[in-house]
Amino acid sequence: MRKIVPSEWTKRIRHFLLDFDARIDSTLFSSAVGARELYERFSTFMDRFYVGRWKRWVFIEPLSEAATVGLGGLIVLLALAQPAFRETADEDWLKKSDLAVTFLDRYGNPIGSRGIKHNDSIPLEEFPDNLIKATLATEDRRFYDHFGIDVAGTFRALVTNAQAGGVRQGGSSITQQLAKNLFLSNERTIERKINEAFLAIWLETRLTKNEILKLYLDRAYMGGGTFGVDGAAHFYFNKSVRDVNLAEAAMLAGLFKAPTKYAPHINLPAARARANQVLDNLVDAGFMTEGQVFGARRNPATAVDRRDENSPNYYLDWAFDEMRKLVDTFPKSYTERVFVVRTAIDINVQHAAEEAIENQLRQFGRDYHATQAATVVADLDGGVRAMVGGRDYGASQFNRATDAMRQPGSSFKPYVYTTALLNGYKPTSTVVDGPVCIGNWCPQNYGHSYSGTVTLTQALTHSINVVPVKLSIALGGKAGPKAGRAKIIEMARKFGIVTPLPDTPSLPIGADEVNVLEHAVAYATFPNKGKAVTPHAILEVRTGAGDLVWRYDRDGPQPRQIIPPSVAADMAMMMSHVVSEGTARRAGLEGIPTAGKTGTTNAYRDAWFVGYTGNFVCAVWYGNDDYSPTNRLTGGALPAQTWHDIMTAAHRGVEIKEIAGVTAPAKPTAAAAARMAASEADANPAPPPILTKRGADILVRVEKMLDEAGKTIGKTSSTEPGNPTSSTSPKPLSSSAVAFPESFAAATSGDRVTPSPRKN
Repeated sequence: MRKIVPSEWTKRIRHFLLDFDARIDSTLFSSAVGARELYERFSTFMDRFYVGRWKRWVFIEPLSEAATVGLGGLIVLLALAQPAFRETADEDWLKKSDLAVTFLDRYGNPIGSRGIKHNDSIPLEEFPDNLIKATLATEDRRFYDHFGIDVAGTFRALVTNAQAGGVRQGGSSITQQLAKNLFLSNERTIERKINEAFLAIWLETRLTKNEILKLYLDRAYMGGGTFGVDGAAHFYFNKSVRDVNLAEAAMLAGLFKAPTKYAPHINLPAARARANQVLDNLVDAGFMTEGQVFGARRNPATAVDRRDENSPNYYLDWAFDEMRKLVDTFPKSYTERVFVVRTAIDINVQHAAEEAIENQLRQFGRDYHATQAATVVADLDGGVRAMVGGRDYGASQFNRATDAMRQPGSSFKPYVYTTALLNGYKPTSTVVDGPVCIGNWCPQNYGHSYSGTVTLTQALTHSINVVPVKLSIALGGKAGPKAGRAKIIEMARKFGIVTPLPDTPSLPIGADEVNVLEHAVAYATFPNKGKAVTPHAILEVRTGAGDLVWRYDRDGPQPRQIIPPSVAADMAMMMSHVVSEGTARRAGLEGIPTAGKTGTTNAYRDAWFVGYTGNFVCAVWYGNDDYSPTNRLTGGALPAQTWHDIMTAAHRGVEIKEIAGVTAPAKPTAAAAARMAASEADANPAPPPILTKRGADILVRVEKMLDEAGKTIGKTSSTEPGNPTSSTSPKPLSSSAVAFPESFAAATSGDRVTPSPRKN
């Protein structure tokens, strides 16, 4: 074999590359020629369809632009559909909301139920024809004709509402309403409506029309804590949905629009008027004649009287929400949907809380211009013993104990003082109560007065505003007040305040918002010797067959040590002075160690008292839903008195526990008890005095003149309005003799403050 020299290898490689290049060039040339010929053929073919002159601008160009816009619109629709389709990512979406829960109190007694009735044995064919027709005539007459969105119905509703200047007619189809019930919330936003539309189309592709209608009838909320028409039939008429007559079917169909407003056990006249509209719809839709509905008009349905059933509905709503979140943590393979749940509620305490709030609002609500209240009572493990979310559940299902965000005022200050104690301060540490400014914000105490040097205990007892602001500045050190407030926010988070706390200069005196539930249970850290707990309703979950599924003491979050026991004891000692000699004397319990803090916000929009014993913690809030000011209502008035009444009932038959750092109040002597009994009528808050700012300024000037002259007159007044205490001998009138509203002092929040008398 002849040996190849390197020069021959070079020639061969060069020839190969030249051949490869030639082939590429030939291929490209051939492709270009072929493409040109193909284009010429296409052009020749398309020339046959050429449209020119006016026909082009009338037909071709609009179609072209429509195709371009349509393609862009399709891309936008796909982008908008992504959030809606994410809602369907859960493969178990069909069972997502079909829980059926029976609730028991802490002792095992039934107290109510929530969720749908699991009666899948009732097929759609066995539902009364009258009910189905009434539902379709009222909610979606073209249900079997549209693709999930009733375009004509939506347009008609828009025109009707525009002419009426408000919402008079709904445009959502039954499929859209089902999509909302299964995947979305009730918030009225454009985003929700867009998601609702996409989900409705998606449901139409996954389910038949009859399946959609059956799900809608089974899942819709019908008022009274019931879901589904069969549950509503049992609740309102004490019968199965199979047995309802035309009048009852019309009343049930009328509930879909506004179950709270038209619930017959709450407002029977409104329910009957709505049922009459449904009968009109049946006639207008051609489903029935006027003669067929005449009997139902003459003999309207009557609901079962449930006014005497004292079901703790606010508590049950909250417990059901907690249960739904808990079920989401169960393994995906777990298919059980029927549960029996034992809760922490104590029905006796619950009824006492409801009665105390109703009594106070009935007696003094009009005088104080206060229309709403909320309270939470919990044990020191975080189990909620009682919850009142408003004055009347029938009138409003909005839970003010869990969902309302209100400023806590001075009841937020214990978090500030706790932070101070953790950073080297002592209860006996002194701070000068004097002018202070952060930027252009200068907090002041009531009456534009200051107390000079005070201890932290005195400042908390008399709810001085300036001191916690100065503490926030001192806690920041060289880093500035913002760093100090960051420490306070971090401490509040450890206590269990999970709502947003914006960093503002007025944060230390309670300008940020919290809710009653978390604020109440956060205070349990003090009697718990520094251990924070999680608020909860559920103690135990079992299946319908009785099998244990979940137990709080085994599976729930455990207490967290967030502050040393010594700091918790110091804070309890300081807060006990608020009850014994400060702004919350009405809250004191005979023979039971008690501590807490009042809170009153700017313009008297919110009044709080949050307190605790060695057994329970309780928070009480009073105010108005529209944030309108009350008539000088402070935390030491109705909230403290309500707290006293609730906790008195809660401690009946209970072994009283001590609070570390707090000495139990001495039991009164027989003579003192007699005097207390004689003056029991005066213990309730009196109607507030009416005093203008000008009148307050005049009284302040008069007091200063009298004080300087050293004159002595009459009797001194208490720190809270409407709680007079008499003195057996005349005393010099000092700047603490009359309490003025802090709103006169342009403070952002805080309680009435009684400065310590100046020493001569």
